[in-house]
Amino acid sequence: SRAYNLTITPTGRTLSGGLDPGALIMPKKFFGAARNIEEGGSLTILATALVDTGSRMDDMIFEEFKGTGNMEVHLDRKLQERRIFPAIDIYKSGTRKEDLILSEEEKEVAYSIRRVMYRD
Repeated sequence: SRAYNLTITPTGRTLSGGLDPGALIMPKKFFGAARNIEEGGSLTILATALVDTGSRMDDMIFEEFKGTGNMEVHLDRKLQERRIFPAIDIYKSGTRKEDLILSEEEKEVAYSIRRVMYRD
């Protein structure tokens, strides 16, 4: 969205942080492609979002797209600073609606692992 914000013809409106609403159109279409595959099949799209940068534009982009994925991986700066890689916050990361794809036993195991591994 940041790149599109620099290259599109301005719509005349500017959202908070200097983001033109038109800059979100193509990225949204791209993400929508994961759900619109002809004759079935699947498409995996991997994306990253900048957060906690102090930029209002980054916050706006994150808020716009945060509900579109079906999985989130959160990285933890504290783990990275301790040189623990991959610096994944296992407590915050996971698959949306995992309760629909995991059995009760699998859910309990996953939750138990998260509880044991999560440290402040």
